[in-house]
Parts: sequence; C-alpha cells; structure tokens
Amino acid sequence: MSGDETTPEGRNADGTFAPGNPGRPRGARHQVTRAIEELLEGEAEALTRKAVEVALEGDTTALRLCLERVAPARKDSPVQFDLPPMKTAQDAAEAAQAVLRAVSDGELTPMEAASVMGLVETYRRTLETSELDARITALEGRT
Repeated sequence: MSGDETTPEGRNADGTFAPGNPGRPRGARHQVTRAIEELLEGEAEALTRKAVEVALEGDTTALRLCLERVAPARKDSPVQFDLPPMKTAQDAAEAAQAVLRAVSDGELTPMEAASVMGLVETYRRTLETSELDARITALEGRT
C-alpha cells in the first residue's frame, strides 16, 4: 500500500483516519440542546422563582442549587506573604526565591506558589520588555 492509499475502513496506512467527514462545525450545537433551549426560552425567571420556593419548603437539592448561585464555591483564596518589590527583571529572581522560601516555611502550598510564580514570571517579562524598549530607545537616540 502506498502512502496515499486508504483501507476500506477509511484509514490511512499508518492507521489514522483519512480526510473526509470533519464532524460537526466548531460552535454548532446539538439538535437536542437547541430543542431544550427553545423550550426554556423566556422561562428562566419562572423556573428560578419555583426553585427558590421549593428550596424554602425544604427541598435540599433545590436549596443547594440556589445557594451555589448566590455564594459559589471559591476557586482560590488570597495568599499573604512577603514578596520583595520588583523594579527590574533581575528582581524577579529575588521574588522567586521569596516564593520558594514561603513554600518551605509552610506559608504557601505548592499550588498557591505555582500561581504566584506565574504572576511573577508574567511581570518579569513585562519588566524585561520595558527595559529592552528603554535600551533600544537610548541606542536609537545616539544615532
């Protein structure tokens, strides 16, 4: 079988599927989803009111649904620890060291530290870009 031949099942020689049906277009919704949306259209307020009434009558499932909308579970929480100021890209190394120290001292969890390190890295790139821009501007001013 040469490289462009396909099997009767529509697969290439390497086992991957040959080009053909690309499937549902990106963003297209399933027929059932569209039907449900049409049925619910204009009923959101009435359904919400009924859910609240049922919750107030003691239905724990309805109560949980209502509370999840009023006070959703937090995805993260604020962290507090000492982080040195970053005025240059080199200061990011000191900030990273402070984050690692906070993890080793138990002030931050590794997941919290990873989030903070992402912020430090993004800010470092911003500072680095600003420094490079200033240097280029200075060099252009000399010529």
